[in-house]
Amino acid sequence: MTAPRIVLASTSRYRADLLRRLLEDFEQVAPAVDEEVLPGEMPAARAGRLAAAKAAASPAGLRDALVIGSDQVAALEGSILHKPGTIENAREQLRASSGRYVDFFTGVCVSSAREERRWEALDHTRVFFRELGEAEIDRYLAHEQPLDCAGSFKSEGAGIALFERIETEDPTALVGLPLMALARLLRQAGCPVP
Repeated sequence: MTAPRIVLASTSRYRADLLRRLLEDFEQVAPAVDEEVLPGEMPAARAGRLAAAKAAASPAGLRDALVIGSDQVAALEGSILHKPGTIENAREQLRASSGRYVDFFTGVCVSSAREERRWEALDHTRVFFRELGEAEIDRYLAHEQPLDCAGSFKSEGAGIALFERIETEDPTALVGLPLMALARLLRQAGCPVP
């Protein structure tokens, strides 16, 4: 079976690194998608909507490709946690998460414009934070500076030390691309995956 052309509709280095676990040959494009929260939109619905929008928003020249879109939404008691952007915002997110849990919804979509089909999945991962002291938060932020990560941590790095436990079906989802679900979707779309 010949592998189809694969395009990752994301500029995220984290997602690209994860996809390399499954596929050696793929392209990356920046999807032009408005990521505003819709009124009344729940975090899980937003993750699924944006993943599908990213897969569909690829340039017209990719009609022959399978396009992968993914989006992750973090929520603390239903309130969305955005990428912090600054150390102070990250500090506030970690303070708020201390001793509580944060839900991560990671949507993934594989789209074929040629076949006018798409395959979708949604992962739900729950992260339980331990009680964090101010000095621990400051040390962590100085060490890793996770300013481009929703929830203000990198579970693939030192952020794992902030947790009591993680409840998930797919540990790669927390990094931003649920590989177990994606492998299933790619196989359904006709792409051979080891």
